[in-house]
Amino acid sequence: MHETTQATHEAIGTVWRLEAAKVIAAVARLTRDVGVAEELAADALVAALEHWRHDGVPDKPGAWLTTTAKRRALDWLRHRALAAAANEALARDDEARQAMVVPSVIDTLLAAEADPVGDDLLRLVFTACHPVLSRDAQVALTLKLVGGLSTEEIARAFLATAATVAQRIVRAKRCLADAHVPFELPPREQLGARLAAVLEVVYLIFNEGYAATQGQDWMRPALCDEALRLARMLSALAPLEPEVHGLQALLELQASRTPARVDAQGRAVLLMDQDRSRWDRLLIRRGQAALAQSEALCRAARQPLGPYALQAAIAGCHAQAARAEATDWLRICALYDALMLQQDSPVVALNRAVAVSQAHGPAAALPMVQALVSHGQLAHYHLLPSVLADLLARLGRHAEARVLWLRAAELTRNARERELLLERAHHTPPEGGKA
Repeated sequence: MHETTQATHEAIGTVWRLEAAKVIAAVARLTRDVGVAEELAADALVAALEHWRHDGVPDKPGAWLTTTAKRRALDWLRHRALAAAANEALARDDEARQAMVVPSVIDTLLAAEADPVGDDLLRLVFTACHPVLSRDAQVALTLKLVGGLSTEEIARAFLATAATVAQRIVRAKRCLADAHVPFELPPREQLGARLAAVLEVVYLIFNEGYAATQGQDWMRPALCDEALRLARMLSALAPLEPEVHGLQALLELQASRTPARVDAQGRAVLLMDQDRSRWDRLLIRRGQAALAQSEALCRAARQPLGPYALQAAIAGCHAQAARAEATDWLRICALYDALMLQQDSPVVALNRAVAVSQAHGPAAALPMVQALVSHGQLAHYHLLPSVLADLLARLGRHAEARVLWLRAAELTRNARERELLLERAHHTPPEGGKA
């Protein structure tokens, strides 16, 4: 019995990770309040815990959750209408009140169901990225609602504390409700005001799927798929925006490596060790086409490639190399130089140092990484000690590298990544030994 209950709870957890954003989006279309929609979706999850434990997981669990949440939305709309009617003189007449309230609720539901414009998830993204919110609040709220990321995962993306992010999300939901922000796609002339935040959110959702910050799995493919779907929709929605195509190109090219990123046992396989014959050629072609579109739009506007297009160009360099040894690292270094001019972040600087180490050797990159260590911004970022460990190992400083790989393993919260880092530490030879 306990095993059955445990299996049900695990199944519910999996379904919730896959379906939560869609449920919230569907309910938000009815309630027009993302905070209320999130609460009603959570109520549906509680109902699932109660019913599925006895009845088993239904054949279409996502549809079950959505239907249950919508029923709760109907009740919420009814109660809200009743409360509003109670303030009117008409509310004294019970029969008249019912005649007024029920059609009001039904009309709301019918209007929501009949509305053909856009996609619920895309609407949820644009609603959460409304200009009434700060950029950080936009991104944090959307990652929570659409990406399904925990507060801790979002905090790691922001290099902030969980408490700070939690407060930011609560304030954001309250602000949207107070401002009566509509649940809709903005008119085309207003897209630009929200587009940058929306692109950042889709990018971060994909990143969490591509390399999960915590849990037992190296990847969360459902998040990658959802981010790709949203990126493609954005390209259709804003076809003249170069960075929209740049983001799509980046995600297509990154996603093409998915089949080679884990071995048969689910263990992580790093880029330089991947079997490139397993990369998805269709996604590579789609990525290259999107990148070409971004480049053409930039040429027409006489402007440089944006950050997403530059990252896509870097990914394209890897896609063009049939073997890791054939990678054009000099070209990648030049692209990172251009990216640093637009996005001078410590994470970009770390990635640039990796490219420099491949193009010019570990000694050339070591001072760059040591500068990032002394700066302190990436103090809790596990890839910083991991990169430094790799450079030191290649320079024969194995004892120092081992300590740093162990430190990186302590910092990561992903089980597969921790296994990989511990394995590298374990196989690092003693000082003076041969690598």
